[in-house]
Amino acid sequence: MLIRETKEQDWDGIWPIFREIAVAGETYAYERDVSQEEGERLWMRLPRQVFVVEGDEGEILGTYYIKTNHAGPGGHVCNCGYMVSPAARGRGLATMMCEHSQKVAVELGYKAMQFNLVAASNDGAVRLWQRLGFECAGRLPGAFEHPELGYVDALVMYKWLSE
Repeated sequence: MLIRETKEQDWDGIWPIFREIAVAGETYAYERDVSQEEGERLWMRLPRQVFVVEGDEGEILGTYYIKTNHAGPGGHVCNCGYMVSPAARGRGLATMMCEHSQKVAVELGYKAMQFNLVAASNDGAVRLWQRLGFECAGRLPGAFEHPELGYVDALVMYKWLSE
């Protein structure tokens, strides 16, 4: 597997992953009926950089973005989002992308990484981020509306990247 920066034509391989995760509504705060055009704007145009994980046959297995979390005095903190194709889950891609993104973040001059809205019901992600050194910096009661569980807490998770 290879992690590389996206090319324009990669959106065709990213869109099915993005759409399935957005439609499920369990982990991202995107409209569940997001259009392909809006999805492309959100995932490909707004972030500072976007990467894909490419399989041995050139297929897109996962993707992540990195962007500045806030401007000005908060500009040293980045935010990332990660998506893995359902067919590729359980193969360590999220770990690989998160570790890669931390290296990229430092190269881009960021000092810390923050995840703004981690659904507390997303046990796998919470465990993974904690294993990779992220701390729960805050809990927002009922801030994420899960399609089956209703309003669940959202976590703000944070990691200082450089000393």
